[in-house]
Amino acid sequence: MIGKIDFSDQYFMQMAFKEAQYAYQKDEIPVGAVIVAGKQVIAKAHNLTETLNDVTAHAEMLAITAATQTLGGKYLNDCTLYVTLEPCPMCAGALAWSQISRIVYAATDEKRGCMRHSPSLLHPRTEVCQGPLQTEATQLIKDFFARKR
Repeated sequence: MIGKIDFSDQYFMQMAFKEAQYAYQKDEIPVGAVIVAGKQVIAKAHNLTETLNDVTAHAEMLAITAATQTLGGKYLNDCTLYVTLEPCPMCAGALAWSQISRIVYAATDEKRGCMRHSPSLLHPRTEVCQGPLQTEATQLIKDFFARKR
């Protein structure tokens, strides 16, 4: 379900973008994630696939783990994920299992994004929005890969 962006979405996406910048500084693909419950940040993460030598160490996966530990349960009902890049199918599946209420992402992932290739992986009640910092997040990823070439 496509949702609308509100004022606080910009604020929390800026936090996720800061996490993406941390990933960039660590030579990780610059993706950051923040999970919010009731306007309170309960988890922050950025990609650590290179650092941890773990292909599953995406920002979203790490944030889900941190958020469920904070809440003391496996479900993220009434929570919002802010992520700087559209989730991949692996992360979309994990987000579906977590029953997260809302996902707000910045940049689209033309090659592996779940909204284009497999939107049915998400929980049917999860609201999905694209918007805040799309230009900045896209540019950070482009800069990262340009630096790699």
